[in-house]
Amino acid sequence: MSSPSDRAVLITGGAGYIGSHAMLALRDAGREVVVVDDLSTGRPGAVPDGVPFYHGKVEDDVLIRRIIAEHGCRAVMHFAGSIVVPDSVIRPLNYYQNNVVGSAQLLRACLDSGIEAFVFSSTAAVYDGAGGHNGPLSEDADLAPANPYGRGKLMTEWMLRDIAAATDLRFAVLRYFNVAGADRAGRSGQYAKVATHLIKRACQTVLGALPHIDVFGDDYPTPDGTCVRDYIHVSDLAQAHVAVLDHIREGGGNVTMNCGYGRGFSVRQVLDVVDGAAADMLGAEPMIRRPGPRRAGDPASLSADSSRIRKTLNWRPQYDDLAVMARTALAWEKQLLEGNS
Repeated sequence: MSSPSDRAVLITGGAGYIGSHAMLALRDAGREVVVVDDLSTGRPGAVPDGVPFYHGKVEDDVLIRRIIAEHGCRAVMHFAGSIVVPDSVIRPLNYYQNNVVGSAQLLRACLDSGIEAFVFSSTAAVYDGAGGHNGPLSEDADLAPANPYGRGKLMTEWMLRDIAAATDLRFAVLRYFNVAGADRAGRSGQYAKVATHLIKRACQTVLGALPHIDVFGDDYPTPDGTCVRDYIHVSDLAQAHVAVLDHIREGGGNVTMNCGYGRGFSVRQVLDVVDGAAADMLGAEPMIRRPGPRRAGDPASLSADSSRIRKTLNWRPQYDDLAVMARTALAWEKQLLEGNS
C-alpha cells in the first residue's frame, strides 16, 4: 500500500496564478497532483498534459468526494476563491459565499473523505489594515482585517483551528504578502487581463498594453513618499507550500506562517526596477507614471516578519531579488501579449 506522501495532492484553484505554481513545484518534486478549478480566473493551459483536471467548484460536494476517492488523496492545498480587495468591498456577499461558505463545504467533504493534511492560502490582509506599523509584522500581530476579503480569510483560519481541535485534521495556514514574478521556465504566470498587482500592471504598461501606471499617493511617511510593500516571488512561495505540507505530514503540528522576505520596496522603487528590466530586455522607454490620491485603507508600509517560516521549515528563498521578480513577470507578460501562453 502506498504511503500518504505517494498519493495525489488535491489542489483547488490549481489553474490560477499561485495554485499553478504550487502544482509545478509539487510535480518538480516528484509528487502526484490533481486539480479542480472553476476557471473563473484560472486558465486551462496552466494545467499540463498528464495532470488530472476537473472543471468545477469546491462547493460541489459530490465532485470533491469523487476526486478524493478516485485518486486516493490524503492532502489538499486550497487556493480557490475570490481575491480582489476593492471588489470584496463592493460585493461582500459574493466573497463570503465563495471564500467562507465554499471553504466550509470543501472542508466538510475533506473530513468525510479521510483527508489528513490541509494547506490554506491566506493573506496579510488578516492583519490590522489601519497602518501605524513600525516594523515587520509577526504572526502574533493584531488581527483586524479592513475588508471582506481579509475577514473571509480569517474566518477560514478560525474554522481550521476549531476543526483541528475537534478532529485529527492537520493544517497549515500561509499568510501571503505581495506575490510577484513568474516561473523562470515560462510555464506559468499571472494571467488576469485586469490586474491589481503593481508589478504586473507595470509590465503591462511598459509593453504598451496600458497607457500609464497610476501612483496612488506620494505623501506617505516613507523614504520617497510612496507605499512600501514586501514582495515575494511566486516560485519561492510555491516551494514554501511543498515544505509546509511535508512538515505537517511528518507530524510537525499545525502552523500559521507569514510568507514574505522581511523587507519592503516602495512603489517608486518597483517602477524603477521594472523600467530597468524593460530597457535591458526590450529596449523599452520608461513608463508614464500618473500621480493620484491615496486609496482608502492603504497603510504606508507593510512587511513580513518571516523568521518563523525560515526557522520551522528551513525555508531558503531562491529568488529574493526584486529585479528577478520584474524580469520573470515581464517575460511572462510578453508571452501573453504574443499569444504564446
